[in-house]
Amino acid sequence: MKSRWDDAEAADFPGSLGERVYSSRLLGGDPSLVMHGGGNTSVKLRRTDLWQAEEDLLYVKVSGYDLATIDATGFTALRLAHLRALARLDRLSDAAMARELRVAAVDPDRPAPSVEAILHAVLPHRYVDHTHAGAALVLANTPSGEEHVHRAYGDLAIVVPYVRSGFELARLCARLANERLTEATIGLVLLNHGLVSFGETARECYERMIALVARAEDYLAEHGVDEPALAVSDPAGHRPPGRELAQLRGRISAAAGFPVIVRRDNDPLGVSFARRPDLETLSQAGPATPDHAIRTKRVPLLGRDVEGYAAAYRDYFQAYARRHPGPPLTMLDPAPRVVLDTALGLCTVGRAAADAEAAADIYKHTIELILRATELERWQPLPPEEIFAVEYWAAEQAKLKLDRQPPEFAGEVLVVTGAASGIGRACGAEFLARGAAVCGLDVNPGITGAFTGPDFLGVECDVTSADAVAAALESCALRFGGVDMLVLSAGIFPSSRRIGELGLDEWRRTFAVNTDACLLLMRLAAPFLELAPRGGRVVVVASKNVPAPGPGAAAYSASKAAVTQLARVAALEWGGAGIRVNTLHPNAVFDTGIWTDEVIAARAAQYGLTPAEYRTRNVLGVEVTSGDVAALAAAMCGATFAKTTGAQVPVDGGNDRVI
Repeated sequence: MKSRWDDAEAADFPGSLGERVYSSRLLGGDPSLVMHGGGNTSVKLRRTDLWQAEEDLLYVKVSGYDLATIDATGFTALRLAHLRALARLDRLSDAAMARELRVAAVDPDRPAPSVEAILHAVLPHRYVDHTHAGAALVLANTPSGEEHVHRAYGDLAIVVPYVRSGFELARLCARLANERLTEATIGLVLLNHGLVSFGETARECYERMIALVARAEDYLAEHGVDEPALAVSDPAGHRPPGRELAQLRGRISAAAGFPVIVRRDNDPLGVSFARRPDLETLSQAGPATPDHAIRTKRVPLLGRDVEGYAAAYRDYFQAYARRHPGPPLTMLDPAPRVVLDTALGLCTVGRAAADAEAAADIYKHTIELILRATELERWQPLPPEEIFAVEYWAAEQAKLKLDRQPPEFAGEVLVVTGAASGIGRACGAEFLARGAAVCGLDVNPGITGAFTGPDFLGVECDVTSADAVAAALESCALRFGGVDMLVLSAGIFPSSRRIGELGLDEWRRTFAVNTDACLLLMRLAAPFLELAPRGGRVVVVASKNVPAPGPGAAAYSASKAAVTQLARVAALEWGGAGIRVNTLHPNAVFDTGIWTDEVIAARAAQYGLTPAEYRTRNVLGVEVTSGDVAALAAAMCGATFAKTTGAQVPVDGGNDRVI
């Protein structure tokens, strides 16, 4: 491992706190050091208070912040003297520690600091870094872990036996630092937990961390431990059917008690690991460090016996909850977060797509550590009772905000057509805002970048092609685990043309996009919708032209009438499978691609109106936007319409011809 410190880059982060931000980002940008909110950093600074007295403060990372993107707001200031006084106590409960950290805060309204705040405070150095460096964890998670660590580091680091994060760990580190700290010491090795480095400047502290990691890497290399080789590669072109993953997702959602995202990771590392003959021995020992359990559970599910896994998890909870001090614990859901299957490879689970992605990143990293530790000696992490203590530690669960109400569509998946613009794009934004994972289809190549983040998949797709639609749905299922909701928004509005001038090619093209494509999507999505944990939902975006057609729009009006009738039949046929099908009839939605300012002005002139008057030419005198249609589409997929199917609802501000 090499230092990535760059003086020119560091100059963009002036001041001691600025350099703290810069070096924290260097650490956070390397997944072999920290992942998904892990790790913590601090700096000790002096300020003058309201009474012109000087006081020393510890600026420490706020719990749950991501070091890769952190800025100054990601640190909270605590009074250093108060923290060091806490470390001198004989005992301090978790609840008391959390309270005292708030008391020590300069601004008590700031989010909670890292649970390692007292540890950072007791070390005498100005800067402190704490990571979960993979190479050091390989050494520690073996039967001879402490011996390996001593050999690798010698006088460079103080070796600290495993103690759960918080007060007891800080107190132990303070004692060991007082007894063993020398001029040669540049850090601590927290067995089965991570590395701590310290220094008087941000650069010194960062580069000492790099040196500690490099020392572990050198030790592994000296013992013939290389990067893990793949025992089996994924067969060329092998893509397991998305329906298998959707079935698995259904069982996992049932075990969890809520819908989940299930993500198949096609990295050959996961596939190779899932097919190892010694998989059970390697995978069921436990995670690299206890705090990973909040995202991956202690062990993965092998195969697809979700019910058996859930039963084993309940036994695990009962066994260790009885030994847990304090008030009775409430069991977390017993569903797996990692699945290893010989056909599917590595699959990960989360309440949101970001959670499933985080679990995948962590477990792929864990696989690498397991394989390297096995090459060195044998993978032997902490025993189950230690993992349980952290998994059910309130301070760790708070990182995932488990006490907060999840968004409306958390764990659910939407497929929306025409998602690059207009109503389709607005639907994508609306459902994302309500917590859904969204797969957007559009013939426009720009769909792939329509939204960013792990909860969006953009697929360039001609919805009139059965092969293209089938491939798009398969991609969605492999990325998110299935399809719960389908919004059919793609459509074309040909130029105004009287029936006497309407060519058959134009008629057929309009029906191909507006009607036939909807049939394709509904037919091919049906097997996934049937497996939706909360029942499948379909919203068809039709038109006011169904109940009130206009001259010159025969092809458009007829195609939208046909798809409305298709939706009515689907509601009848699919009701027994718990799939709801409803239809929206928008009108005069002007913030779409076909309505330019010039077109609106020309249409308004035909009626002797201003553009503003034309936009609100309805009974209520309001303008209807794509967002309005999207909000109603989302409502139709939500609890409000849970007992409604076959409905046709206008969203047009009131049209006198329809009324």
